[in-house]
Amino acid sequence: MNNFTTLKNLQPELLEQILKFGFPSMSEIQEKSLPYSLNGEDVIAKAKTGSGKTLAFGIPILNKLNIPNFAIQTMILAPTRELANQISEELKQLAKFKHNIKILTLCGGVPYGPQVHSLSHKAHIIVGTPGRILKHLKEDNFSPNQINTLVLDEADRMLDMGFSDDINTIIDYLPKNRQTMLFSATYPQNIEKLSKNILKNPVNIEVEAVHQEDKISQVFYKSELENKKNDILKILDFYQPASAIIFCNMKIDCDNLANELERDDIFSLVLHSDLEQKERDETITLFGNKSYKILIATDVASRGLDIDDVELVINYSLPKDLEVYTHRIGRTARAGKTGHAVSLVESYDIGVFDDLNEENNLKLETLDFKITSQYDDNPLFKSIFINGGKKQKLSRGDILGALTAGLGFLKSQIGKIDIKDNCSYVALDPKIAKKVRDALEINKIKGRLYRVYLK
Repeated sequence: MNNFTTLKNLQPELLEQILKFGFPSMSEIQEKSLPYSLNGEDVIAKAKTGSGKTLAFGIPILNKLNIPNFAIQTMILAPTRELANQISEELKQLAKFKHNIKILTLCGGVPYGPQVHSLSHKAHIIVGTPGRILKHLKEDNFSPNQINTLVLDEADRMLDMGFSDDINTIIDYLPKNRQTMLFSATYPQNIEKLSKNILKNPVNIEVEAVHQEDKISQVFYKSELENKKNDILKILDFYQPASAIIFCNMKIDCDNLANELERDDIFSLVLHSDLEQKERDETITLFGNKSYKILIATDVASRGLDIDDVELVINYSLPKDLEVYTHRIGRTARAGKTGHAVSLVESYDIGVFDDLNEENNLKLETLDFKITSQYDDNPLFKSIFINGGKKQKLSRGDILGALTAGLGFLKSQIGKIDIKDNCSYVALDPKIAKKVRDALEINKIKGRLYRVYLK
């Protein structure tokens, strides 16, 4: 076992928090990179989503943080707000080994003014998207002079999204004497060029970039457009997944499929770029806390979302980019678990299938099993929305205490509690969700009444 206790120079309190976090053993990327990154060396790592990258760069960041020095010492760049939020939340949990470590998230799609206000109160670590961080730098909202660590997570996707100029401009603001860690799922020429410009004598690390056949079973079925909805029903019936993501290439396909499934009394969530950021955040929360079994999404969900225990990934259509296929099916079989990936292949997709098949022993089959019973889409939980969150000083403990000690519900009936800035989501046993909603309409949480809705 590759235990974290074998690492040198690791603060004992941080090690204790890592073990408390539930990670007794290092992932491959952590095992290969941490001895170097903890020593302050630059690292360039090729590793797929779900490989444990956040801990790989989070541990050395927190280990060397000068906490009494209330200045920004680390900058982490990510391609999307979803990934930036995920990184921040994971680091905040890890940072509980010491008091007063402040981590700020700076992303577009949310009001700018409150971010400026938060920066005026200083922070140790900032995590954000390149566009928004550059805007703060240009308007002198924080000083970069004491930044000693820069992380670029999913660097390939940031460049694909057109952030190259922003990243280079940001780097011009930063001290030359710093540690830089670059993580990328692929290593195209533009990443190689970027790494040569910003890293000093980096250690090159690569972990397995393909999904092991024994972890993810990959099945491909012939299916034309007019048959796809019924084929989806057959697949759901056959696998009976407790959690499934269906990937579509186009937003209109997501919406149409969701409507078609609803006519068969199968209810799903939809995630694509036409949604407001608040709607996207809510969708991810409700799917992540198991209040819905099915998420229908474009590739906005293929990378950077912290969603565990996805049993089944369905490709409604094959993506044209083989790397996108790899990231899609990588949403299942995370953290050492197994999963299933089923792809529907239309006639015009045969070329994409052939490209996939060049390095794999894949079969294109006929989907010939019949629907024997209606897919049970009843979720494990039902969520309530509370219009109070971190800015109203609400904590998970406050809500849990109000529901258990205050209202007499059992802890076993309460699932994940997600506290956002101005709202909270609580996953509940469906049998008590309406009772909880009704009770909280007339009972206070931490001395205050909040509006509560079923989701």
